[in-house]
Amino acid sequence: MAQSPFSSPDSLLIIQEGVASFYGTRFHKRKTANGEVYDMWEYTAAHKHLPFGTLLKVTNQQNGLEAIVRVNDRLPKSSRRIIDLSKGVAEQLEMVNDGIVEVKLSLLSEQAVEWVRAQYKKVPKDIRLRSFQPVIAFQRDEEELMKLENKAF
Repeated sequence: MAQSPFSSPDSLLIIQEGVASFYGTRFHKRKTANGEVYDMWEYTAAHKHLPFGTLLKVTNQQNGLEAIVRVNDRLPKSSRRIIDLSKGVAEQLEMVNDGIVEVKLSLLSEQAVEWVRAQYKKVPKDIRLRSFQPVIAFQRDEEELMKLENKAF
């Protein structure tokens, strides 16, 4: 079984939960969205919005297995999945037979949250950045924030 080349710190920041899939031989040695050549055995992933280079801890919610991946590709905006993983990661998470699994995505540090925030003028609605408690909310503008505050109270 493949081993993740990155160490896994204990304190993590959950940003997304949802369905993951993997891609393998059909895309092997083709260019990714950031210009790298895809290697299905590297610990990489495709995500709709996160900046290239973002390191994520991916946890298979069915069996608790984990891997650290680097975002280097893009999912189609129409995709219902939150992440596509390389085949090497899929083997690490024991999801090859299932094809898709429920996963949890976590950033590795508070500094990573700040770095991701700096990459966006507008954070996509399907990503939440939080540090356990409380939620760090990002809004598109003050008017939208006021609408949300009025709904909450």
